[in-house]
Formats: sequence, C-alpha cells, structure tokens
Amino acid sequence: MPEGPEIRQAADEIAKALVDRPVTEVFFAFDRLKPFAEELVGQTVTAIRTRGKAMVICFEKPLYIYSHNQLYGRWYVRKLHSYPTTNRQLRMAIHTAKQSALLYSASEIQVLNEQELAVHPFLSRVEMDVLDQAVTIEQVAARFLDKRFFRRQLPILLLDQHFLGGLGNYLRSEILFVARVYPALRPVDCTIEQIDSLAQAVLSVTLQSYKTKGITNDLQIVDRLKKLGYPRSQYRHHVFNREGKECFVCGTAIIKEILAGRRLYYCPTCQAR
Repeated sequence: MPEGPEIRQAADEIAKALVDRPVTEVFFAFDRLKPFAEELVGQTVTAIRTRGKAMVICFEKPLYIYSHNQLYGRWYVRKLHSYPTTNRQLRMAIHTAKQSALLYSASEIQVLNEQELAVHPFLSRVEMDVLDQAVTIEQVAARFLDKRFFRRQLPILLLDQHFLGGLGNYLRSEILFVARVYPALRPVDCTIEQIDSLAQAVLSVTLQSYKTKGITNDLQIVDRLKKLGYPRSQYRHHVFNREGKECFVCGTAIIKEILAGRRLYYCPTCQAR
C-alpha cells in the first residue's frame, strides 16, 4: 500500500501537470461519478492536497476529487492520452491540453462539495499528518502520551491513521528501528527519552522517505553500498524486508514477525527490550 511519502510524491507530479491549467476532459470508470465529468471540464485545478494516504484535487468551482489508493491504486502522469502498458484498470483520468493524470486500480474515489469535504469521514479522522511542515517533535511526542493512545502496542498504533496520518507498514518498522525501541512496547512502557526518539524518528524517517523516493536507511550507508554495486532493494531500508540479513549497525540477523496482520521487521540487538 502506498504510504504518505508516496502519495505526496504523486501529488507533486500531478500538481506539475494540472495546477493552474484548465481541464479539457475527465473520465470516471464508475457510473456514480460519470455525471460529474462534464461539470469539471473547463474548470481549472487550483491545488493538489494530501492528508495522510488520501489525496484531494481542488477545482475552482469549488469541487473536490477525493481519492485513496488503498492497496493497489497507482497514479501515472503522462503526455496527453499516452496510457501505460499495464494490467491495472483505469479508474479516473484528468486531461489538460498537454498532459494526463491517470489513476489505476483505486476504488475509493469521490467528487465532493465544500460541505461534504469538511465532514468527510477519513479526512476528519486524520488529526495530524506527519508530512505537515507545521507539525513539531513536541506535538508528536504529546500524541504518544495522549490517553487515547498510550496503552496501545506501538506496531498497531503506528498503523492507525487517527493517531498519525501517513504512516504505514514499511515506515513503522523503520521508525521503531531508528528510535531503537523494542516493537512489543506501548508508549506507557517507554521512557521519556524513548518517546522523544520515537517522535523524532516519525518525522525524520517519513520526511527522508519523501525526499528520497522511499529510502529510509542511513544515507551514508546507502552511499557506501551504492558504490559497492548493491541494488536499491538491498540498501533501501534499515530492517524492512531484510529478514535474516545482517543489521547494518550491529551485524545481528534481522527478525520478521507478523503483528496486526502485517509484516514487522526489527533488530533484536539494536532494539533490545
């Protein structure tokens, strides 16, 4: 599933293609949305916003297209009417005079007015987006200590979009590693120093992933491994998807467990209980 950094990267590309340009054609695969296609033609896209793993395309009308990629959704930005070769199904297309923004496989797409956008159940649930530049380490630390959250196991909590919007499966493993926190702990089990480390890791790991298109490993380690000829899959992460491989820090074999129905990876030495 695309996580916050991937959605923000997609939004950046879509913004370059659509913002401040009139829409020449809109396609919706779902019958419930087709009536909006004609209404949006000729409208100018004013902004592309993200909230956690959701995206909102803003039109001058004002109308808003809400989308959530869920597990399989994927955006492509291409030259006008240039479609990728893929087995995915086209769900939505927005065309300008020169470019097309194409959303494949996603099923959660809505066209909303301002009132509907303000009370949208998912957008309303995301109280704090970790890629919001206004969010501080102190605010994230306070979130961990909030009585609504501080007795929940960290791996489950870090997947809850109501807790922090934009985190997902690879980010939770990487954040726990960078913070050097044992996965089974709850915030209430952690020291103040560990809470501060978690808060710093939430922001720094997610921001680095956004800036580097998914690389969460230490960038000095990445640079060294790239020079040695390692493929991206082997240097991208500290621990995620590295079961049985040596920890880059201490050399211990990385462990994989299933928690909250999802894969979790950690170093038993760097993240000792």
